[in-house]
Amino acid sequence: QVQLVESGGGLAQAGGSLRLSCAASGSIRSIDTLAWYRQAAGNQRELVAVSVVSDSGGVTNYRDSVKGRFTLSRDGAQNAAYLQMNSLKPEDTAVYYCNAVGRDSDYRPYDSWGQGIQVTVSS
Repeated sequence: QVQLVESGGGLAQAGGSLRLSCAASGSIRSIDTLAWYRQAAGNQRELVAVSVVSDSGGVTNYRDSVKGRFTLSRDGAQNAAYLQMNSLKPEDTAVYYCNAVGRDSDYRPYDSWGQGIQVTVSS
C-alpha cells in the first residue's frame, strides 16, 4: 500500500501564495505519474498539474487557468511532491488532492490518492 498525505493548505488572500506538499510512504518502487487535482464545491474534480516520468526524462503539464502561477515539483529522494501556488485567485478555492501512480516494491501497480486539503482564497 502506498499512502499519500497532503499538507500546507489553508487561507490566503487573492494575490498571495501557498505551497502544498504531498508525502508518499509505503513500499514504493516508482512514482511514474504525480498529479494534483482539485474539486471546488459543487464541481467535478479537475486536473491541475501532472508530472510524468519517462525514459526520456519527464514532462509537466498544467491546466490553462494555472499556467504561469502554479509550479509542480518533485523530490524523488524523499518521495515527495509540491505545488507552489502564486498569484492566487478566489476561483482557486477548492479541496486539493495529490495522486500518485507507479509500482510498489513487488512491481505491482498502484494508484493512490491523498485525503485532500482545503485551499481557500479570499478576495
